[in-house]
Amino acid sequence: MTNSSDATPDANGPNAVLVGYGDFGAKSSGVRARMAERVAGDVEAALAAAGIDATVERPWSRVVIRTDRPTEAARTAARLPGVSFARPAVAVDPRLPAISAAARRLAADAHPPEESYAIDSDRIGPAATHDFSNRDLKVEVGRIVGEATGASVDLDDPDRTYRIEARETEAFVSVRRFDGPGGLPVGTQGRVAVLVSGGIDSPVAMWRLLRRGCVAIPVYVDLGEYGGADHRARAVEVIDTLAERAPRADLRPRVVDGADLVERVVESTTDTRMLSLRRAMLAAAESVAEAEDVHSLATGEALGQKSSQTGPNLAVTEAAVSLPVHRPLLTADKPEIVAEARDLGTYADATLPVGCDRIAPAHPETNATLAAVREAEPDDLLELARTAGRQAAIASD
Repeated sequence: MTNSSDATPDANGPNAVLVGYGDFGAKSSGVRARMAERVAGDVEAALAAAGIDATVERPWSRVVIRTDRPTEAARTAARLPGVSFARPAVAVDPRLPAISAAARRLAADAHPPEESYAIDSDRIGPAATHDFSNRDLKVEVGRIVGEATGASVDLDDPDRTYRIEARETEAFVSVRRFDGPGGLPVGTQGRVAVLVSGGIDSPVAMWRLLRRGCVAIPVYVDLGEYGGADHRARAVEVIDTLAERAPRADLRPRVVDGADLVERVVESTTDTRMLSLRRAMLAAAESVAEAEDVHSLATGEALGQKSSQTGPNLAVTEAAVSLPVHRPLLTADKPEIVAEARDLGTYADATLPVGCDRIAPAHPETNATLAAVREAEPDDLLELARTAGRQAAIASD
């Protein structure tokens, strides 16, 4: 929710946002430029979707947003993969008096005297560009902030840090920072089909793939009477929540009708039931992948979290497909996954009862062999699953 103060333009306050890049700063100049262009495009799309009037520029090693709603714009940008931070800033003439005046306004606005501060600055450009040194900048702005607030300096652990970037034609002064997820911009690492149930785990796995630059194509297997409308609605809702963080990617769920698959598995199997169901889901997702130019599959499985996710059982389920199966949560603990789901905003919608709980046998196999699972499941199960995957429909909005 947006605070009213965030939406009110302030002629004396921040009028821009500096957006820093994520995990690609050390790449070659050509790769870095292409990824930066993707970040800028994602920022522009996200701001438009949020109804924030702004222009987006990429003049050098930052994305710059010009807007009269800088706090909202910074929050929006800081949700996107590839963004390491977003700072609402006052953009001013790159001379010391103008920089000092901007720092004074920021300090006088809302800096209580009991909060310590530090100055972090960079003077960027040829030596002749500015008539002051970086040390001059730190000393002068530090003095100005101290006069305006009465606060003390703490260089080790300040409550507030005034960040200044003095460039050749413009300087930016900021005191707030919104941390982003970092990573790589969406679309730079190809496409992955992700099995998403709408539970706690799979949306987090999907997010981790988005954060590493993949377009994560969500595949939802409708369980028929074992799932129901609420189960499907929950999955669509969590996917929609994640799609806000990838505004230019098509993350509409690909829905597979899995009702017959579940019935066949329940009728034919007992202790290996969940393994056969997982194998069928992967086979269906692989068929979706064939139509979507996808290079791999992914799930929300974590090693040892459930009976179907023991080491031997993961090997059995993965044998149903030929594409690589990624498991971004493989070594994550459940509390870590839950905390991440809360941060993403997917946790609340992910806590309805899960249909798979009604399918699970009383004594599931935890150390299965591929031969035993194949012997128990219907001979045509995987082919039926692949056919269902080829018939998958894109969920309507």
